[in-house]
Amino acid sequence: MAAAVSALSGLGAPDPDGGGSSGSEDEAGPGSAAEAEAAAAQRREERLRRFRELHMKRNEARKLNHQEVVEEDKRRKLPPNWEAKKARLEWELKVEQKKKECAARGEDYERVRLLEISAEEADRWERKKKKKNPDLGFSDYASAQLRQYQRLTRQIKPDLEQYEKLKEQYGEALYPTSDSLLHGSHVPSKEGVDRMVADLEKQIEKREKYSRRRPYNDDADIDYINERNAKFNKKAERFYGKYTAEIKQNLERGTAI
Repeated sequence: MAAAVSALSGLGAPDPDGGGSSGSEDEAGPGSAAEAEAAAAQRREERLRRFRELHMKRNEARKLNHQEVVEEDKRRKLPPNWEAKKARLEWELKVEQKKKECAARGEDYERVRLLEISAEEADRWERKKKKKNPDLGFSDYASAQLRQYQRLTRQIKPDLEQYEKLKEQYGEALYPTSDSLLHGSHVPSKEGVDRMVADLEKQIEKREKYSRRRPYNDDADIDYINERNAKFNKKAERFYGKYTAEIKQNLERGTAI
């Protein structure tokens, strides 16, 4: 029996006590440990990379937040109507640029501008204009005088240089109070007198051509196709209305012969 065991061991057979398996485990152990260590290092590198990305995103968000705070503080310190003024200035710059381009091409700017306006925009501007300054005709003398005053003040173009000269010349006397004596202290210039005379003559000429505006009646029947036809119908009604009133009533009732 002992001889058979020694012969099997000489042929390389495994030891019944398990001595041969321990050698294979020793050979496989270092490789698996190295792979586990490499996987752990890779996971650690991945976590560090994600941490760096989050850190960069946080710094970027902090920078953008600071910039937004600075911009908001600037906007809060600006005047309330700054956005409207900025848009107005940008629009004026575009208009000036467009005028220069049209002048360089030898074109009329007003004609080019009207060609670029759509019917919807023109209709919207007309409605806005009517809403801004509606003319409902004469209601009383106070409102008529107020409209005249507003129209005249819109036409005033002050001469700032002349104003500065008068302020240096008269000082506080330029701003009179209840105790100021104004008689003979100021002589208007010839240009100012001529401007006033020209404005008065223009008012007289306009008053001679003035025709009382009649308010539009929304409930009236529409029997015209345009303004010219409406005026013609009004004239025809004024001269022949009493003769055609019965015919028109019969046509409306459907009892005409």
